[in-house]
Amino acid sequence: MAISISEDRFEDVPDFDYEPQYVDVGDLRMAYVETGGDGESEESDETFLCLHGEPTWSFLYRKMMPTLAERGRVVVPDLIGCGRSDRYEDRDAYSVEMHYDALQTFVEELDLTNITLVCQDWGGVLGLPLATHQPERFARLVPMNTGVPDGTQEMSDRWHEFAEMVATADDLDIGRLVRNGCYRDLSEEVVDAYRAPFPDERHMAAARTFPGLVPTSPDDPGAELMAETQERLGEWEKPAFVLFGREDPITSHDRDPLRHHIPTATEQPDIWIDEAAHFLQEDAGEEIAERIVDFVDRT
Repeated sequence: MAISISEDRFEDVPDFDYEPQYVDVGDLRMAYVETGGDGESEESDETFLCLHGEPTWSFLYRKMMPTLAERGRVVVPDLIGCGRSDRYEDRDAYSVEMHYDALQTFVEELDLTNITLVCQDWGGVLGLPLATHQPERFARLVPMNTGVPDGTQEMSDRWHEFAEMVATADDLDIGRLVRNGCYRDLSEEVVDAYRAPFPDERHMAAARTFPGLVPTSPDDPGAELMAETQERLGEWEKPAFVLFGREDPITSHDRDPLRHHIPTATEQPDIWIDEAAHFLQEDAGEEIAERIVDFVDRT
């Protein structure tokens, strides 16, 4: 069964005065916010598609959106089960394929083109496959604290502990998860904003299931899509700028292999974002946005 989240949950969210809009992706609505651009969907417009991961929502990009909006159109969706988007109550309804198909439908329904993909965590796990399978829509890639897990990668003990905890914890505190994934301390108001989309267990199925969807064997669902994506990334000819937080214990080891796998990535500056952990958009959003605009300007 699909359920919607009440808009009342978002009344006290700070510094995020964007009107939510919705796209039908099958039997669910995917929410998004938009800023910048001229409102016309012209092919020449620079479009920043900013994709969040587990267990956040578009709010994660609030520090980056004003700077990016000075350069182009900024579109920031909530993945299914997150933020203001609709969700399934049944954990079994979630799969890599479901999330990927929803994102693909979203991009096609809005007919986004000339996209600079800004993606972190699951935003990259889903966004990089879409970019490599629909390269005509994408102009550039900015992968941040993410990877393309095809089932052959080593997952750390810490990651396995995290996945088990998220799936089984009696009382999963999403706000605390995000706070623990940041280098800088978050105000209680901001922590509550990350709790807002998850009022009770009925609304939490996506957050509970994301880690378990990561392919850990080449036979797992989604592994084939990721293997294809790895292959296509190895032939990517458009600009790519890999930006990782230096203090992220979950993905920092993926940074150099990804940077050397995408042929054009080493043409860009070799940069780590200092004093930034897994949710680097929280820790250093303004700096990252400026670096991305500079990247667009030079390419």
